[in-house]
Amino acid sequence: MSWGTELWDQYDNLSIHTNKGIEVLDKYANFLRDRVAIETEYAGKLRRLVKNYQPKRKEEEDNEFTSRQAFRNLLKEVGDLAGQREVVSETLQQQIIQSVALLSKTLREDRKKCLTDGTVLQQCLSAQLSSLERAKRNYDKAYRDSDKAVENYKKADMDLNLSRAEVERYKNIMTSKNQQSDDAKNEYANQLQKTNNLQQHHYSMLLPAVFNRLQELDEKRTLGIREFIIGAADVESSVAPIIARCMEGIVKAGESINEKEDSLKVIERYQSGFTPPTDIPFEDLSKMDLSNVSNYSHSTIKGTISVRRKGVRNNILQSIFGSNKNSLTADGQKEDFSDLPPNQQRKKLVAKIAELQQRVDQETNTRDGLMKMKIVYEANSSLGNPMTVEGQLNESEHELEKLKRDLKKFQDILDKANQLQVANNSPQSHRNQLQNGHRTSRHSNGSASADDHHDADDQPDDAGSLSRSDSEDNVAQIQNGHNNNNNGSASPESGLGTSHTSLPGSGQGSANENAIGEETCYETEVELLQPLGTCRALYPFEASSEGSIPMSEGEELQVIENDQGDGWTRVRRANNSNGWDEGFVPTSYIECTLFA
Repeated sequence: MSWGTELWDQYDNLSIHTNKGIEVLDKYANFLRDRVAIETEYAGKLRRLVKNYQPKRKEEEDNEFTSRQAFRNLLKEVGDLAGQREVVSETLQQQIIQSVALLSKTLREDRKKCLTDGTVLQQCLSAQLSSLERAKRNYDKAYRDSDKAVENYKKADMDLNLSRAEVERYKNIMTSKNQQSDDAKNEYANQLQKTNNLQQHHYSMLLPAVFNRLQELDEKRTLGIREFIIGAADVESSVAPIIARCMEGIVKAGESINEKEDSLKVIERYQSGFTPPTDIPFEDLSKMDLSNVSNYSHSTIKGTISVRRKGVRNNILQSIFGSNKNSLTADGQKEDFSDLPPNQQRKKLVAKIAELQQRVDQETNTRDGLMKMKIVYEANSSLGNPMTVEGQLNESEHELEKLKRDLKKFQDILDKANQLQVANNSPQSHRNQLQNGHRTSRHSNGSASADDHHDADDQPDDAGSLSRSDSEDNVAQIQNGHNNNNNGSASPESGLGTSHTSLPGSGQGSANENAIGEETCYETEVELLQPLGTCRALYPFEASSEGSIPMSEGEELQVIENDQGDGWTRVRRANNSNGWDEGFVPTSYIECTLFA
């Protein structure tokens, strides 16, 4: 079945049909363009979505939780999904849409040629039909004229009144008209034969050839749409396995979430290592030694600790524990993490040591590579100048030494943290609080000491911050309240220990009793070191460094200098030799009761 045979008379309809077919192809191309735009926009929005929900740098420490890891894996899979949508968009644009546009252009050009050829054929047939029509009209006119001339001749021949000449004239006219009629008839016959031949050739060969070309063109368009639809589906199917794997990855990420593991990690992260506090003992004020209270009631913190003594205290702490303050890390923590609970400090130290060890290994490899390069250059100078590597080698050596020093420092801190006995109770953070910028110590009645407020008000702003680890790393050569200088007396710079002669109850005189200047001032200050109150040890404390004194849980001591905001309180107690042991203990390890 062909259009040329079956649709020989449907030239106009075939022209309209082929035009609509190409319009359908163009519409499909527009559909693909819109889809590509949607795919591109969808992929871009997925990309932005993944970017907006990526964990921030400050949230990286939370990535250890399985739920956070699953969410990161989910974002990764969604990013892969966006990549597959981009692949679909690009493939449709490069393979399908361009092919559709090329086919549409080709079909329009071929259709135009077919219609032009068909129009020429139609014009030729119409011209021939017009010639036939003219020949027929001429023949009809000539035939009627011939009939009329014959009739006129017969009438004239029968008319006796006409002359012979008149009859002869009518005869000549008849002969002429008959001749014209015969010529017109022959012309009409010729035109009719020519028209029939042309018409037969037109409808049997010429026009069917044009229609068959239009049929091929339309079938090519139809086949093209079929292939394009299947091709677009194939593009989608080609990424389907990858998308399926992305879905499997998302499901796997969800299944990887373990609520028990996350709970254990929360414990591991925030566990302080302390134990819950024990019961607070009852303090019976009626059993206190009223004589001791009356003896020291006139002494206040503000009167006892002068501004000069505060400066001396700062010098003492700097000389004992060192003047270098702990530098802070980027997240505001101390360099040795001493501001963290014991468990968290050890965890941070282990991570820091691992990081430093990795850097040491990298720097070692770099140094070894530079040394090999230098040896090669020395063996063959044409390859390079050994001196060019010398500077880099020196820098690498210095950097390696610095890293090893830092590694040794943090390993020592970790060793000391591991050796440190963790207290059986939490620090005094649940007992001592900062109120309006002042430290308050709980009295037996639970109120804050006003003297303590005075002490906090007079504290210098630049007082050094002392941590538990600082106190154990940097200590002065002072023990049991005695200074180790040559004259055997307590110097103002040490301040931690006074000689037995300067302490009440020692029974000995000062070796520098008549001295003047600073020593005289210092003896005056020592006389003012009256007890500010008493304290009870909440936890045992091992004084592993000089400048501090040990204490056992529940031991009663005298408070002679309050915490100046550095975390240490100066206390003393009587020893077996009728003297005094004096030194610093952690404020968080004691409970103070100051005199009114």
